[in-house]
Amino acid sequence: VEMAQRFAYYGLAGNLIQYLTNVLNEPTATAAQDVNNWVGISSIFPLLGAFVADSYLGRFNTILLSSFIYFMGMVLLSLAVSVIPLHYRKAVFFTALYILAVGEGGHKPCVQTFAADQFDERNPKDKGAKSSFFNWWYLGIVFGASAAVLVAIYLQDNVGWAVGFGVMAGALALALAIFLIGIKRYRKQAPVGSPFTTVAQVFVATARKWRVSETHGGGRGIYHGHELDDDDKRTDIGQSKRTIARTNQLRFLDKAMIIDEIDLASRERNPWRLCSLNQVEEVKLVIRLIPIWLSCLMFSCILVQLHTFFTKQGSTMRRSIGSNFQVPPASLQSLVGLSILVAVPVITGHRSGITMLQRIGIGLFTSILTMIVAALVEAKRVRTARENGLIDSPKAIVPISIWWLLPQYLLVSICDVFGIVGLQELFYDQMPEAMRSIGAAAYISIIGVGSFINTGVIEVVEAITHRSWLVDNLNRAHLDYFYWVLAGLSALNLCVFIWIAKRFVYKKVLEDESKEEVC
Repeated sequence: VEMAQRFAYYGLAGNLIQYLTNVLNEPTATAAQDVNNWVGISSIFPLLGAFVADSYLGRFNTILLSSFIYFMGMVLLSLAVSVIPLHYRKAVFFTALYILAVGEGGHKPCVQTFAADQFDERNPKDKGAKSSFFNWWYLGIVFGASAAVLVAIYLQDNVGWAVGFGVMAGALALALAIFLIGIKRYRKQAPVGSPFTTVAQVFVATARKWRVSETHGGGRGIYHGHELDDDDKRTDIGQSKRTIARTNQLRFLDKAMIIDEIDLASRERNPWRLCSLNQVEEVKLVIRLIPIWLSCLMFSCILVQLHTFFTKQGSTMRRSIGSNFQVPPASLQSLVGLSILVAVPVITGHRSGITMLQRIGIGLFTSILTMIVAALVEAKRVRTARENGLIDSPKAIVPISIWWLLPQYLLVSICDVFGIVGLQELFYDQMPEAMRSIGAAAYISIIGVGSFINTGVIEVVEAITHRSWLVDNLNRAHLDYFYWVLAGLSALNLCVFIWIAKRFVYKKVLEDESKEEVC
């Protein structure tokens, strides 16, 4: 299911800017913003989908519903580019795009988490297998995305848009049918109610005991979840039986687990006044991830260039192989996938003790190099256009090979291998068990919010430069200057990330024998 969905998503996202500019005749900057907005919405909706899955429907039911919605959106998209009358085509096309975004909202946070749920963390064999699960999962995603670039985008450019989208819809239908074959064998977790309620309980209890301390102000010790009543129902996020070690960070929240005179006098524990140690520590886990989330937004601004300006660069360059074959400009994205297919198994077998945050940091650093290389290559492309008298011929092919773009695409693959896989693992491993769908959605939303930030950067650049850097004629534009701006912003962002990462404390479960990792 995941591979088919990635096949459909990247088959659309990878070539969307070409359809918007060449078929719907949108200006380049407008088309780039439309792509960024769609990617952003598609990556924000998973937050809502994760909440619905964890609180009401469960992950399995959410996957079924969202897969059907996604399939219907792809069918409508195929109709929009073929049988829908021209004067309605743009409206129907964008309607289909955002139906797909709704499907993404339920699909993205649940499929990966549902797959990880099939491992039993109490089984040492399963726990060992799950340690490399995220790398192999990402390998499957890359395989689907690479197939989209090589097959679906080729069909769109050389056979027809309707055929390309139709093949993508067929892949979704086939994958859903295969998924349903195993319906009786899956390990399914029932929804546990809103995890945000227990988060709110910690903050309310903290506020109500602001003047209470463990040693003064009426404090009578810490509530671990059983002191007041042996039959007291667990209210930890997800009702986990595993105990999280107490930490010294965010100590003001510890007031929520202090037992005072009122708690002792009560016949039943009031969850809005007294929370367990586990519940408090789980809330701390969520809060500790927020600065990491914020410091990775600029990283995603770099990644979205892959589907927008990188593709437009390639469309102006010499793409012929032999006398008859033309390389589709978006097909270089497959090189990212192929590089990842090689790199992920190597990294999986030789992790050498590298932490999740260190992997993310390597990804962020590589994103800076990506923009520097992209700026240098773009400057050479424009210089070649000027030397050949093509500066005012936007439709002409500049006599420079598209393979000059290869280094920046390969650097993007390194960003993915380290940064994206690291974020996936961090936001699964460090979240409370019942909030792991929301953790997956939070990681995905980094791409979404980053896309909106990229749209904002484009608007600011357009305003400051009076629309001279990102004009439709790339030979007259200054796309290289825009890349240098992104490189500078990413360098500042990396400094912030390093400062945050040095203060991050990893989760430690008391039953685990491993030592607590501190970046």
